[in-house]
Amino acid sequence: MQSLVAAVLGHPAVAVLGDVAVRVLRITFFLSFGVFLAELAVAFGLVEKIAVVSRYLTSPTNLPDEVGTAILTTTASTTAGYGMLADFRESGALSDRATIIAVTINTFFGFAQHIITFYAPILIPILGFRVGVLYVATRGLIALAITLTGIAAGAVLLDASNVDRPTAGAGPTPDGGTAGDAADVFDDRPETRRAAVRAAFDATTDKVRDILPRLAAIYAVVSLLLAYSDELLTLIGSNGASVTTAADGFAGLLGLPGAAIPVIAAYALDTTSGATVIAPLIRNGTFSARTAVATMLVGGIISFAVSTFKRSIPFQYGIWGREFGSKVIVVNTGLKIVWIALALVVLL
Repeated sequence: MQSLVAAVLGHPAVAVLGDVAVRVLRITFFLSFGVFLAELAVAFGLVEKIAVVSRYLTSPTNLPDEVGTAILTTTASTTAGYGMLADFRESGALSDRATIIAVTINTFFGFAQHIITFYAPILIPILGFRVGVLYVATRGLIALAITLTGIAAGAVLLDASNVDRPTAGAGPTPDGGTAGDAADVFDDRPETRRAAVRAAFDATTDKVRDILPRLAAIYAVVSLLLAYSDELLTLIGSNGASVTTAADGFAGLLGLPGAAIPVIAAYALDTTSGATVIAPLIRNGTFSARTAVATMLVGGIISFAVSTFKRSIPFQYGIWGREFGSKVIVVNTGLKIVWIALALVVLL
């Protein structure tokens, strides 16, 4: 019996599921924090205090000030910011269209978080100051362009029907939002602090209870598929050559050096690995600053297929569900590809 237990615990799949459990717990923590913060921000009137800054984002887009709080929260935690937006959407305060626009506006603020946690301490030292700063600045401008696209879209596409406080309870909005109790989210406040904290805790518990099973199941399936990807590719008669073929096609089309092919392939699978591969080629003159940044951006385009399957689908489906999560993924990926392609035109 003990040998059987030891064999089961030692199976690679168990280690994968252990990693999934840790990841899901971490996401659940930040998601819970975001929902709890959203409820408290409304209950204690913190939104009005933050509105001085967030109104610059929400006013042009016809979004309520509360959404600006969620967008700014993304700078500290992407998951917390998404949790706040999910809370507003599911309570009926935002329609689907308004939520997608808010998620789009989130892009630059999510990027700003990674400057501190990844780009500055890890990527720039690997690439060197000049190329590293140019790459981070380019990615920052791409993220900013996506955010500005969201603001412009909000100004054109949103009106009172998407965030209709006065008519809360009137039923579904034209594009799928359910404005059933938006007034309860934005206008009604508990009479005491204890009641506010209790209401926020109850709302957070309900949200986690709804999302956690879906999040855990999707992450488990995706992680197991990735862990056994080599075996699956062997079964269907394929291998990693498809990534190299795609990289070769992009490199030839853009006129990049032949050395770009292995860099793009590595970068498509892992950002840090790609930066490590290209760093010595920058120092020996194989890549100029511009062609190095362009090569990494091409790797980023190819990596969307991997990152979408590995991270975006589990995360977005876990928070929004399959239907709306798919819409968010399509919009996010489409805007990234468009703006990266425009950046490549400028660089090359």
